[in-house]
Amino acid sequence: MKTVKRGYFPEDTINFSPQALLTLRQACRDVSYLINNGYPLKSASEFVGNHYLLSERQRLCIVRSVSPEKQLVIRRQKQQQQLTENSVVYIDGFNIVITLEVALSKSPIFRCMDTTVRDLAGLRGTYRIIDKTEPSLHMIASALEQHHIRKSVVYFDAPVSNSGRLAQKTRACFSAYSFATEIIVTHDVDRILEQRESVISSDAIILDKCISWYNLTAELLRQYHLSEDVLCICDEI
Repeated sequence: MKTVKRGYFPEDTINFSPQALLTLRQACRDVSYLINNGYPLKSASEFVGNHYLLSERQRLCIVRSVSPEKQLVIRRQKQQQQLTENSVVYIDGFNIVITLEVALSKSPIFRCMDTTVRDLAGLRGTYRIIDKTEPSLHMIASALEQHHIRKSVVYFDAPVSNSGRLAQKTRACFSAYSFATEIIVTHDVDRILEQRESVISSDAIILDKCISWYNLTAELLRQYHLSEDVLCICDEI
């Protein structure tokens, strides 16, 4: 299979250079101040982005990294520090797989204010399996095995291209491990996960609404020595 760099943009060497990161950190502080004083995130990021002459990629990075304090408190209260032995976990499939593919590609990933790690890849309805996909799936499954879970339920968004193929590959990879696995391709991933506990996702809306969540992506980046490649442009909770 051809080597592919998920989430790679040549201009990111400029967008996220050491000097650019200094500017982005100040921009994040400014956006954080504005949203904690009642300004909508979209308006605040546009205002600050124009002030610092930020690129679209840099603005997207800020939007995905920064959250209002009231949302940070909610997410902190719901975050699990450990996965319970014999538990069932509910996984936002595309969300975690793509971030790991981006990390393995050495493309930009960011540690956000809520301690999650997010990427800038963006689906926009399209996805294709690459050489980083299977290693990402085995990283996830191996970690879940170490936590001695009883079952994983993995959801994939039906409207996204190749969701069925990724579901099949996930089923094949996870079958090598001791825990049970259920793979579901559906149009209602967000709505379903918003009602679950032990959710594995970094989607902000899901984290705000779910019963509880676990930060498996950040754990995996530490375990596989990829955390040194994570960029940080804002303060964590």
